[in-house]
Amino acid sequence: MERLQKFISQAGFASRRAAEKLIQEGRVSVNGKVVTELGIKVEPLKDKVSIDGKMLKNAAKHVYYILNKPKGYLSTAKDERGRKTVLDLLPDVNERIYPVGRLDNNTEGLLVLTNDGELMNQLLHPKYEIYKTYVVKIDRTPDEEKLDRLRAGINLEDGMTAPAKLYVTGRDPMRDLTTIEITIHEGKNRQIRRMFAAIGHDVKALKRIEFAGLTLSGLRRGQYRELTENELKQLRAFGGGA
Repeated sequence: MERLQKFISQAGFASRRAAEKLIQEGRVSVNGKVVTELGIKVEPLKDKVSIDGKMLKNAAKHVYYILNKPKGYLSTAKDERGRKTVLDLLPDVNERIYPVGRLDNNTEGLLVLTNDGELMNQLLHPKYEIYKTYVVKIDRTPDEEKLDRLRAGINLEDGMTAPAKLYVTGRDPMRDLTTIEITIHEGKNRQIRRMFAAIGHDVKALKRIEFAGLTLSGLRRGQYRELTENELKQLRAFGGGA
């Protein structure tokens, strides 16, 4: 027997948190009966679980992909306005997969996609402090005092950021741009852009180059591949798994 929200998550339908919300909203039924309690358990090989009247298959085979996301694609599984999403870049994947976290439409770089809702939930949970590294191009050159404010943590409208690791990696005097590599472990909305805006600089380009120890090595823009066994073990270790 296992908890209903875990079964939904392992079936690849949603993360465990999202599954809990579906249950509380009365959208889940077990053997034809709507349930709203989070503590209920089901027998995966016997019980029939439905969401919005559609029966879930037993836990699907879990798949894991890494994508070098270009600009112009939304980090979502579906867009109601018909805009391009990252799933358009993985046309040969038959499983119902989801991006782990988000990259803005104008942000490129490393994105993990999977149907393993349990692992997804772990990688997004703040307590695991999953580190992410970005290459940022900003206008002008900030002085060290400004950069030290980011290193120490800076106050945004939704609270203080955790200390960031960052250093300047290059300057382009012709275009008046500065390149900075920055590592954070939080996931506030548009956090990097807002951090630099808070010290008076606009982000002109943003790319994530590392996530939980994974890198884009060998992947050109728009390309994807399955994670290796070693990479998957690494992700599970970061997410508190065995």
